[in-house]
Amino acid sequence: MIRAGVFGAGGRVGKLLIEDLHHESEISLGAVYVRNELNFSIDPSVLVTNDMATLLKGSDVIIDFSLPEATQLLLERAIEHPKPLVIGTTGLDTHQMNLLKTASESMPILYATNMSLGVALLTQLVHMASKTLDGFDIEIVEQHHRHKKDAPSGTALTLAHSAAAGRNLDLDAVRVSGRNGNIGERTKDEIAVMALRGGDIVGRHTVGFYNEGEFIELHHTATSRNTFSKGAIRAAKWLAGKPNGLYSIQDCLELV
Repeated sequence: MIRAGVFGAGGRVGKLLIEDLHHESEISLGAVYVRNELNFSIDPSVLVTNDMATLLKGSDVIIDFSLPEATQLLLERAIEHPKPLVIGTTGLDTHQMNLLKTASESMPILYATNMSLGVALLTQLVHMASKTLDGFDIEIVEQHHRHKKDAPSGTALTLAHSAAAGRNLDLDAVRVSGRNGNIGERTKDEIAVMALRGGDIVGRHTVGFYNEGEFIELHHTATSRNTFSKGAIRAAKWLAGKPNGLYSIQDCLELV
């Protein structure tokens, strides 16, 4: 039985991970990390700790849905105590992404901005459409609940990278994340990534390809956060025992 440790146990997805792991036969909840105290009950057999080294030593694989600063601390400690990591935290900056890549030299790490099967497939379709529909304008819109802190979403940026790769473009050079005033006509290569926030929207992403006389829009809507927790558990079962390296959700789902 694989022992999973949950980092970010008090968050929305963290709580779902704890619930969903109870229904698994190949993997179980072994430990959770909390900064202060849990505000909900948990099986007394589960290790509850505020020490990262203890969490790492008491788990076969760690699942992390936290905040960028917390993920950074986890990676720094994991380099000292290597352990397979499934990381779903979004909004990582350049330093944190570099740290993640460095850590993957000492342990297997699966990093994904979205753990759902549907988004993994959407990412592949976006690359195909971008490459095939040369000359079509690409616009991406993402919608999330009012409490989401990073914008654009990590999923939207992943989709944008996939679209840019389909045309051999550098996303940083062509990305637009806002329009206001007399800015002139849309440039040929720009890829717009726009963020909407409101209510309790779990997540909706639209990638549109627009041309004169026709357009195609690809949509994905998450109606439950269990999509992410169950996807992460599937990734954790797949990652346990893998060689050191950096993996994607596409690797886990064998979409590449």
